[in-house]
Amino acid sequence: MKMPALVCSEAFSTFLHKHCPVVAERFSPTPWCWGGRLQTLVCALIKSRPPVAYRNELIRTVDGGQISLDWVDNQASHGYPESSTRPTVLILPGLTGNSQQPYVLHAINQATRHGYRCVVFNNRGLGGEELLTPVTYCAANTSDLERVVTHVKGLYPHAPVLGAGVSLGGMVLLNYLARKRSESGMVAGITISVPWDAQKSSDSMEEPLNWLLFNKYLTSGLCRAVTRHRKILEKVVDVDYVLKARTIREFDERFTSLLFGYKSCTDYYRDASPDKKLPRTAVPILCLNAADDPFSPQTAFPVNIVQNLPNVALLLTAHGGHIAFLQGLFPRGESYMERLFGQFVQAVFEYPKDIEKACSIKEEQTGE
Repeated sequence: MKMPALVCSEAFSTFLHKHCPVVAERFSPTPWCWGGRLQTLVCALIKSRPPVAYRNELIRTVDGGQISLDWVDNQASHGYPESSTRPTVLILPGLTGNSQQPYVLHAINQATRHGYRCVVFNNRGLGGEELLTPVTYCAANTSDLERVVTHVKGLYPHAPVLGAGVSLGGMVLLNYLARKRSESGMVAGITISVPWDAQKSSDSMEEPLNWLLFNKYLTSGLCRAVTRHRKILEKVVDVDYVLKARTIREFDERFTSLLFGYKSCTDYYRDASPDKKLPRTAVPILCLNAADDPFSPQTAFPVNIVQNLPNVALLLTAHGGHIAFLQGLFPRGESYMERLFGQFVQAVFEYPKDIEKACSIKEEQTGE
């Protein structure tokens, strides 16, 4: 595979090359940080954290739960002084992530620089809020995202919304876009380092070195969240058994699949995987993945599916790891991933007619 490889229709490719010049660049990773595992680890350790001041909002859900939203209103926006029409970027963090992750802070930095508003959808129980019902989150369940989009569109009906999903957040976003089709309330989507096939991701993460470096750490993060909300969760699961989980798969077997009514973890993983659902999506979507991502093996990349779709572009790099894509000798600040995000978000909001035409989307489809 010649890298970066842009898999998409000719019309979408032309649009991206014109408005997102970073897609034509050859991604060269930091010379001392070449492999995917190293990129992922180093990024987690040294990435800078741009200062972001949030306004928190708690919204209630139908089942009596609550969702924590972190807003950056960007009232000082020069390009969009009118709050009612200021474009909104809705960000969905990864597995144990929230609005404080460096990749979220950098994404907000990019979007606000262009005059846009941002809102981070923290998964239940991870945004510092109390869990009011014994319900958390999973990659296959899109009801909370639907609630958030309805809320955001209710507040600003004339402001376009772009969904940005990172890792597990990307799975939720793609599953939502496939489920809602042209009724998603979004004008476009972007995903970064999405695991396309949950089963294959799980297998990759259980390779000894990946387990040691990543799986173990993430599983303990999941268990910490359960411990924090133990009182309410022990009504529905055997918490002590859950806390003995040593891998994400064991955690999903003992907790996630049980909580969301799946017969088995295999059934949950099948339902959570967004790869085969892409043909049901109806808005422009750009997906960035690295071939050396330990969380999302390249054997799972839906190249054959995307080749036949007018509205999805898959940008594949040989290196970059998981939510890393570090460049330059001192890769603390913005790099390839951030620049791509900034350029695509701007392209979507500033050239809406052009991108709709490039992706063969009729005007009434975008939910605007």
